[in-house]
Amino acid sequence: MTRRNLIVIVCAVLSLAMLGAVAWKTGAFRAPQTALVGGPFQLVNQAGKPVDESVLKGKWSVVFFGYTYCPDVCPTTMVEMAQAQERLGAKAKDVQFLFISVDPERDTPAQLTNYLSNDAFPKGTIGLTGTPEQVAAAAKSYRTFYRKVGTGTDYLMDHPTPAYLMNPKGAFARVIPFGIGPDEVVTQISAAMRE
Repeated sequence: MTRRNLIVIVCAVLSLAMLGAVAWKTGAFRAPQTALVGGPFQLVNQAGKPVDESVLKGKWSVVFFGYTYCPDVCPTTMVEMAQAQERLGAKAKDVQFLFISVDPERDTPAQLTNYLSNDAFPKGTIGLTGTPEQVAAAAKSYRTFYRKVGTGTDYLMDHPTPAYLMNPKGAFARVIPFGIGPDEVVTQISAAMRE
């Protein structure tokens, strides 16, 4: 190999390395950051009025799937979110809370109204329910699951524990894990608002 060929090869390798570095820095090798959480739904709110995914537009939305007869995770989450709402201060006006029932058989609009009137829950929470088919479609949009456990009237519902933070365009921003505490919920929401 001649010296000239060696110089050409070294220059070519360096050029490719520089192009690769530039591409890496600009994000050309990164996968698009599109989440598969969220999407269309048709439900009714606690006033019995139809609501769709457009309710998410214009505000940050914390979306939680639960049910009003839940003995543990749901009330714990709702209290934690209320404490976070309080600690958000002025930012709280830009955040709304949605409680989507996974128990359409028992969670009527009237039942949601009664449940969400608890002073320990976030002020202004939007409660949503619907037919079993509508609830199933909403859960599918959020890639979440639920199922009835037990029989009779005292059955439980198996459902996910995290909440989903959606941005003001209605797109997924991040998961808010169960039990992280109100201060960490505020940290998560505030960080997403800055992104």
